[in-house]
Amino acid sequence: MRFAMCNEFCEGWDFAEVCKLAADAGYDGVEIAPFTLSDSVEEIGPSQRRRLQETAARRGLQIVGLHWLLAKPEGLHLNSPDPQVRARTADYLRAEIDFCADIGGRKMIVGSPKQRNVPPEQTYEEVWERSVAVFGELAQHAAARGVCLCIEPLGSRETTVRRPAAEARRLLAAVGRPACRTMLDVKAMHADQEPIPEIIRKSAPYLVHFHANDANLQGPGFGDTDFAPIAAALRKAAYDGYVSVEVFDFAAGPERIARESLEYLKDVFA
Repeated sequence: MRFAMCNEFCEGWDFAEVCKLAADAGYDGVEIAPFTLSDSVEEIGPSQRRRLQETAARRGLQIVGLHWLLAKPEGLHLNSPDPQVRARTADYLRAEIDFCADIGGRKMIVGSPKQRNVPPEQTYEEVWERSVAVFGELAQHAAARGVCLCIEPLGSRETTVRRPAAEARRLLAAVGRPACRTMLDVKAMHADQEPIPEIIRKSAPYLVHFHANDANLQGPGFGDTDFAPIAAALRKAAYDGYVSVEVFDFAAGPERIARESLEYLKDVFA
C-alpha cells in the first residue's frame, strides 16, 4: 500500500516545506489542493509547474493529484442556473486537468460540495442529466492527458447533491468512460447507510483513490474509527492505489498530523 498526505493541513507552508515533511515522515506521495498554491491554476505558468514536480521528485515523492478543485476562484458552480457560470466551471476543470497532468498528477478528486449543490429552481433529475453530460465531456479531455476524474460520494450534511457511493456508481455507469471513476473517503462513508467494508466491496470495480481520516474530522488514529476492517476490505478488493491522509481539523498541527496518521496507517495495513 502506498501512502500520501494532502497539503492543506500545512496551512501557509511553502510547497518545498510540505514535501520535506512528507518525505521525512515516510510518505510516498503528496496530494495538492490547488487553492493553496494560487487562486487559479491558470495563473501558474509552465516554469512553476515544472518546479512543483521537481520539488516533489527531489524528496522521492509522487504528486498524486488534486482535490478541493472548485474552492477557488470564487463563483464557480457546476449546477448554477446561469449557463455562463456552468460553462466557466467546466472550462476551469479542464484547466485543472491540464495543470494536474503538467505537474505529474494522475487523479483529480471531484468533491467541492458547495459548488455542486442543487439550486432551488432546479430538480435533481436536471442536475443528474447535466452531470452525466459534463463528466462525460471532461473525461475525454482527462483521458487524453492521462488523468482520471474521481467522483467523491458525499452525504446530505455536505451537499444537496447527496451522492452516496451507490449513486456515484450509478453515475459512473451512465457516464461510461474509463477516465471517470470514484474514490472513497472514510469520514464521508460514515454518513452512508451501508457499512464501510460493504461500500468498499461494491465500489471496488470503480475505486482508484482513497482518503483516510476519522469521523471526528481529524487524522486516522486520532478518533474512534477502527481502520482494521477498512484495511482488510481494501486488501480483499485488491486495491492498489494511494491511501491519502486528508483532515479537516488542523488543531493537532502539521507535524503531528503527518507523523501519527502515517504511523497508525502503517501499523493497521502491516
